[in-house]
Amino acid sequence: MSFTAFPLHHQLQANLQACGYTVPTPIQEAAIGPVLDGRDLLGLAQTGTGKTAAFVLPILQRLLERTGKPTPGPRALIISPTRELAEQTNDYINKLAARTGLRSAVFYGGVGKAGQIARIRSGIDSVVACPGRLLDLVQEGALTLTNIRTLVLDEADHMFDRGFLPDIRRIIKLLPKQRQNLVFSATMPAEIRALVEAILSAPVTVQIDHTKAIATISHVFMRVAQQDKVALLRDVLNNEGVRSAIVFTRTKHKAKNLARQLETSGLRATSLQGNLSQQKRQQALNGFKDGSYTILVATDIASRGIDVSEISHIINFDMPETAETYTHRTGRTGRAQHNGEAISFIAEDNGHLAARLERSLGAHLSYRHHSYETATTKPAGPAEQTPRQAKRPQKSAPRQRGKSASRRSRAASFDFGI
Repeated sequence: MSFTAFPLHHQLQANLQACGYTVPTPIQEAAIGPVLDGRDLLGLAQTGTGKTAAFVLPILQRLLERTGKPTPGPRALIISPTRELAEQTNDYINKLAARTGLRSAVFYGGVGKAGQIARIRSGIDSVVACPGRLLDLVQEGALTLTNIRTLVLDEADHMFDRGFLPDIRRIIKLLPKQRQNLVFSATMPAEIRALVEAILSAPVTVQIDHTKAIATISHVFMRVAQQDKVALLRDVLNNEGVRSAIVFTRTKHKAKNLARQLETSGLRATSLQGNLSQQKRQQALNGFKDGSYTILVATDIASRGIDVSEISHIINFDMPETAETYTHRTGRTGRAQHNGEAISFIAEDNGHLAARLERSLGAHLSYRHHSYETATTKPAGPAEQTPRQAKRPQKSAPRQRGKSASRRSRAASFDFGI
């Protein structure tokens, strides 16, 4: 199937061709038609499968089909959980809306309101916004939502998970009752599904293998003592297979310090975390996208909203709290049909989540217990075991033929396959 099969405006078709988009992804193929027909929709698909275009294209088409007198304020509203995702979505809209006359704006906190208000006054057709700043602009009388015809909740699970539900409810009360509602997400736990379905009216539900692991990503778990993580990370990043990587940490402070340590080691690293100003965050993100930095050390602020097609590795320096967050983190690699690897450092307190992830990924993962001193300064030998591990029957390692002792030691610590 080609995008030409959809009844899209000729300029939208031209913009698709200019971007090199010819064949819709499964989520786009299934969702664009119902959205064009004005139906409410719940779209569930893996990260990196093209959900943004699945709602942007039909929204732009419906905006171009407007009839009657111009109405004040925007007619389409897309709510995003993070500034990075909001910026990315707005950039995507502007790219696909080029030379159509349609205008979009993005609003989020952390920057001054004056420029945003000036943008509103210049006239806009669509808004991409984070909930807090959107409500501020409405309450100050700078923005009206009375003519919104289409509402999109993007990354809905993350929206609710971050405590945005009260703000979402307040925003919905400000919207016309007669409107189209679209909800897109990579994951949808049962409790979140109930909240989302209360917003939708007779929705079309599109599910594209959203619970399965992305086929282009291989997953590797490395067992390592907490104190050896930094040493292991340096070794992994210096491996010739790592071209670009996002390294996830649990806290903002750790992301900042770890990036500095890697930079001191001669690696081109920077951090992306919530303590940075918006300008610094954008500089870090732009530097990672253009290759000035090959390593981005980030908190979960980066698990949604970074669309770089050739990130070779995702490294969980700290394991996430949930399987859903793991899905979003690892979804930053293996995009646009490129292969990627997700490497997770499994410390003493990660066993429960690791076991759950193994079941959800549908494959037996390769576990390795890593001792930095053993792997780098001592001859290869059996790894030390915790009392719990000592009780488990141990499988003998397969004999590796034709490799030197140093190669055997490295292979024991760096297994990049499943």
